[in-house]
Amino acid sequence: GTGMGLPAAVRERVAAVHRGSTLPERLRLYDGWAARYEQDVAALEYRAPHLAAASLAFAFPAPRAEARLLDVACGTGLVAWELHRRGFRCLHGVDGSAGMLERARSTGLYQELRLCVLGREPLPAPAEHYDAVTVVGALGEGQVPSTVLPELLRVTKPGGFLCLTTRSNPSNLRYKAELEVALGQLEQSGAWQKLLAQEVEYWERATAEEESTQGTGYISGVVYIYQKCPVPHLEEG
Repeated sequence: GTGMGLPAAVRERVAAVHRGSTLPERLRLYDGWAARYEQDVAALEYRAPHLAAASLAFAFPAPRAEARLLDVACGTGLVAWELHRRGFRCLHGVDGSAGMLERARSTGLYQELRLCVLGREPLPAPAEHYDAVTVVGALGEGQVPSTVLPELLRVTKPGGFLCLTTRSNPSNLRYKAELEVALGQLEQSGAWQKLLAQEVEYWERATAEEESTQGTGYISGVVYIYQKCPVPHLEEG
């Protein structure tokens, strides 16, 4: 029953990060988790990086090699692998955990990596710098607050894409509802338009029975793709 066949140590490490009381505490947990992170998420069958990269690639106009992408909360580089496989070559990453960044650096997939605690400080990038921005897995209860959306938009070029994910498991539903309100407000204000909101049933394995979708042993999640609205040219007409 409980833990859905996952090793207890994996369940414990995942739970600890989600429970982490304060941000410094959580970042310390991520630092300590960095070495085991990739094998743990493989055990979880964590599909978000693959699903997000596939969705972004589908929306993104060719050519991809020259496009500049920012991978926010990049972790060890799982999203970069998936983007790289799909022809994206100019990847920048930021993360709040130095331990995770060290792993990401060792992949050789990023042109630039910076330490940045999103929600506490602005992104280390000028306005309208990126063709696309991804935030995969970090938008959740006790992690990156939904108030960061305008900062993500700030560094995105007009016409550029934003690829965001969140989980739909019970303990994240309040956060997800808040996120969707914030996403909708930005859409109503004309900041961006929604291209995709794809609910995915088998997002990753549940670490606890009560989180699992209808007893499947998995939790569900969602991929959102938005396009930043182009700035109108005033000289026209």
